[in-house]
Amino acid sequence: MIKVIDVKRRHRLKEYEAYVALSSLVNGFRSEAEILVPKIGKRRVWMVNSTDKGGGVAEMLPTMIDLLRQLGLDARWVVMGTEHKAFFPLTKKIHNLIHGNGTPEFSQEERDIYEQVNRNSANELSKLLQSGDIVVIHDPQPMAMAGFLEDKVAVHTIWRCHIGLDEKKPQTEAAWRFLKPYFKAYDLSVFSAPEYIPDYQPDKFTVIPPAIDPLSHKNRDLHVHKMVGILTNAGILPTDHPMLTPPFPDKVKRLSSDGSFVPPAETGDFGLLSRPIVTQISRWDRLKGFLPLMEGFNHLKQHIDLNHNGSARHKRRLELVRLVLAGPDPTFIKDDPEGQEVLEELKQYYLSLSYGIQQDIAILLLPMSSRKENELIVNSLQRSSTIIVQNSLREGFGLTATEAMWKLVPFIGSMACGLRQQVRNRVDGLLITNPEDKIEIAEGLNQILSDVKKRQVWAYNARRRVRDHFLVFNQLCRWLNVFADCATKECSKQKGKK
Repeated sequence: MIKVIDVKRRHRLKEYEAYVALSSLVNGFRSEAEILVPKIGKRRVWMVNSTDKGGGVAEMLPTMIDLLRQLGLDARWVVMGTEHKAFFPLTKKIHNLIHGNGTPEFSQEERDIYEQVNRNSANELSKLLQSGDIVVIHDPQPMAMAGFLEDKVAVHTIWRCHIGLDEKKPQTEAAWRFLKPYFKAYDLSVFSAPEYIPDYQPDKFTVIPPAIDPLSHKNRDLHVHKMVGILTNAGILPTDHPMLTPPFPDKVKRLSSDGSFVPPAETGDFGLLSRPIVTQISRWDRLKGFLPLMEGFNHLKQHIDLNHNGSARHKRRLELVRLVLAGPDPTFIKDDPEGQEVLEELKQYYLSLSYGIQQDIAILLLPMSSRKENELIVNSLQRSSTIIVQNSLREGFGLTATEAMWKLVPFIGSMACGLRQQVRNRVDGLLITNPEDKIEIAEGLNQILSDVKKRQVWAYNARRRVRDHFLVFNQLCRWLNVFADCATKECSKQKGKK
């Protein structure tokens, strides 16, 4: 199944240009476009992935599509889908293996399923394509489509890989062996980091880091009244005062001590606006390190007397600090069947904790029915946090880190490759070496909570780093060069016929 996603106008380039901090980036982007867009000409640009909700790819594409259109390019977004129940568990297995986890073997049946779904999707997509179009296929789920498109229509194909691991393991080798036959159909492969390029390097490849949109609902500035209104409309804060805007139709749910998910107001005021808050927001994925983060936070709380260093103020800070773990309702994420299992594991650990510690931890399900409302909720949770954490065991890039850095919220992350691409340890934030070590996690949290001045310096350094390297204009300049290069070459099907 192929679904064309309707991408609405977001922000005009003039709106970005009005911000002094962004104007030079926009001007550079315009100058690059004036040279490269005429080379691309009337060719249509297609983005293909496996979901329009949840995850960094689905978040980046709307802004990319919109800005490309503002340059005069015909850019479109389609999502592949399937009714085959085994397909997304299989692609989740590939995803985990690329990150070094799982059983490193595949059956012929699994390859047959993978190719059958991709063949069907390619057949449908080919009916929308024209000769000379540029098709960018994101991540492993739809990777095999390019080979099947070769037999249908002469197009330029690019594989965009957002994930990877910076070490060789039996699991990674098994995943790349499975995917290796599909590389040959692509004109170019694009990776998020050089460390992710497999040993059998594709004929042609490049590196383009992901990026954020500074004016998106997830990243734009929010004044205090707006932020409070969003948190109230989402059901996170109590409705003690009248709000300018109406409540959201779908609200946040919080895990309660009886194991059910209920409106946060039913569990009492969490102190989001008055207490120190440590927050991690991600998909419910084992590789995101939610469980060891909870264990580390619990360890910190259990050893307050050993961590306050004689400071009564810091002791009080440790007594008050609370942890927010938030992620999308897994029923909305069709290409990630593991989410519900991970959430259940976190729930069981939460229920094993004492009632007092349970009160200090909020596990939140964020509604996904409205992209705008979801992004505003995430933005508000991040901006009301004292520290944002991304305790990933593996991380392809980690836009949650980029978002925190842009918002001037101090950041703690792991040494996962994607996070190291962004965060310079003890310059832009704090990176811990072992995201599964609860003691090291607790020590990291204690350190950054105790040193207010240092974490403020790191936060300002981090914002400048994002501005210089990880905003959408930097990313799109690189993509324009890729598209222009494609436009000067023959399509893969045409080359195959000669």
